[in-house]
Amino acid sequence: MKESIAAIFADSVAAKQRFLDEYSQGLESAISEIVHTLKSGGKLLLFGNGGSAADAQHIAAEFVNRYLRERRPLPAIALTTDTSTLTAIANDYGVEDLFAKQIRALGQKGDVAIAISTSGNSANVLRALAVCRELGIHTIGLTGGTGGKMVGLVDHLLCVSATSVTPRIQETHILIEHVICEMVDEVLFGAESSKS
Repeated sequence: MKESIAAIFADSVAAKQRFLDEYSQGLESAISEIVHTLKSGGKLLLFGNGGSAADAQHIAAEFVNRYLRERRPLPAIALTTDTSTLTAIANDYGVEDLFAKQIRALGQKGDVAIAISTSGNSANVLRALAVCRELGIHTIGLTGGTGGKMVGLVDHLLCVSATSVTPRIQETHILIEHVICEMVDEVLFGAESSKS
C-alpha cells in the first residue's frame, strides 16, 4: 500500500510540474484576461460537470466572497448551482443545453467563461463554448490528456497533458484555479495578502 500511495503522489506532482513547464505563459495570459475583464466591469461564468461543477462553484465562491485577503467582492457565477434552471433546461431541451442557455441569458460581450472538462469532450461544455464565441465572450478551457474537442474552441487552453487520469487532472485543475484567484487578487489589489 505504501508504494501505491507514493506512486499516486508522484503522478500528481509530475502532472503539476509538466503543466507548469508547458502552460506557464498560457496561464499568465488567462490571468491577464480575467484581470482585464474585471477591471472593465465584466464578470466570470464558470461551468463543468461532476467534479468540474464542484470546482466551478468553489472558484466562483472564492471570487465573490474572498480568497486570502479582505477585498471587494468580484463578480463570478457558477452555472451549476440553480437546480430549477438546470432541471428545466434538461427536461425541456436536454443536458447538452444546460450551460449554453444560461450563457445566452446571463453572458455579455467582454465577460470571461471558464469551462472545465477533464476530457475536453463534454457536449454541454462544448455547446456553451460555441455560444460564447458567438456572443464575444472570452473563454478559458481547463482540460487534460489530449485536450479533446476543446482544443481550438477556447481563447486560452490550460491542458494537464501529462495524464488522462481524471483525479490527477482534477488535482492540477484546483491548483491552477487557486493560482488564478491568488494572482488576480495580487494584480488588482497589491502584493500583500492577509493569509490565514
